[in-house]
Amino acid sequence: METFHELPFFTNLLILLVAARLLGEVLERFRQPAMIGEILAGILLGPSLLNLIHRTEEIKVISELGIFLLVIRAGLEINIDDILRSLKGRNIIISITAFTIPILSGIAVGMGFGQDLPSTLFIGLCVAITALPVSIRILMDLRKINTVVGQQIISVAIFDDVLALSILGVLLSLKGTDMSMNLVLTAGAVSVFKLALFGGILTLVYFVIRRILRKGDYIQESLDRLVALLRGKEPLHALFFAFVLLFATFTEILGLHFIVGAFFAALLISESLIGKDNLRVIEKTTSNMAMGFLAPIFFAGIGLEFNIGSIHNLGLMGAILLASYASKIAGGYLGGRLAGLRHRASLTLGIGLNARGIMELVIANIAYKNGMISTELFSILVLMGVLTTLSTPMMLKKAFGR
Repeated sequence: METFHELPFFTNLLILLVAARLLGEVLERFRQPAMIGEILAGILLGPSLLNLIHRTEEIKVISELGIFLLVIRAGLEINIDDILRSLKGRNIIISITAFTIPILSGIAVGMGFGQDLPSTLFIGLCVAITALPVSIRILMDLRKINTVVGQQIISVAIFDDVLALSILGVLLSLKGTDMSMNLVLTAGAVSVFKLALFGGILTLVYFVIRRILRKGDYIQESLDRLVALLRGKEPLHALFFAFVLLFATFTEILGLHFIVGAFFAALLISESLIGKDNLRVIEKTTSNMAMGFLAPIFFAGIGLEFNIGSIHNLGLMGAILLASYASKIAGGYLGGRLAGLRHRASLTLGIGLNARGIMELVIANIAYKNGMISTELFSILVLMGVLTTLSTPMMLKKAFGR
């Protein structure tokens, strides 16, 4: 039996971070997301190839912090007013079809290949999601972010991310049940009630904030006075993370995942609430912590868990990849046509929604960590996230060119 000598923790961390940043830089030079290179670094160093580093408990803890900050960063990029806009007019048609068709296609694939209920539902969820940060980056690189189709891609991606994280909270409630229909329905109903309760509190907080803002910059002025009063280092960041952790703790008490609370708490933070300068400082610090250290370790950790040798069901892999491309593009295209867009614009919209990227990998990682999907399915979902993210910029560039 082969024995593996684990390197010291900080040696592992150093090797993993340097490799992740180097390969991330290489991918950036080819105008691809750095996360692809970071995942490749984990695959290279992990059991799939060199078998130099394993995903230890310490690396898992750092990965959890990476997930936490990535979700906060995604939330800061979205304004609740943007979500409300995505529910108005034609956008709601596109949002519904671009989510419903893929999630049903993923569920159909899972059922067709005899997967258990949690695996089937997570296949559907991972196929349905669109990665908002990746979509924004691609559109910015193509200089199409301010076009009509570009804005619709962002609106639909916002809707998809919010809905997917809400569904994630419900799916995790199935953990520990014996998967009988009665228990699944009961656990699902209880989780939906908890989610609705959280949504109600979130809505109340939002309307209280709006009411206060109508009377002036009271919140910003109070925050500035409090920050000036405090003697400790970086009080603004401490207050911000305390606010986010409060929501994360509340969702955990409800039995939902902490990233649901963290994401929605970040949604509430806006320029009108805390001021442009304060928001910029928070965004910069969060981004530096996430993208400079924690996110590369998280994505490299995914590469460490990825095991190409675990993929034996090539039919399942092919079906998931086919469903991920075909259903997302078809969902966006159909929604665009129903909303009155022309053929080319609808097709471009569908292609633009195809990148899974960060959010899909976060969801797949949470499902795997909670024992709700197998190593084989996790590896397939990672492969799907990587391939759709790599191919979407090229496909979208051609679609816009036409």
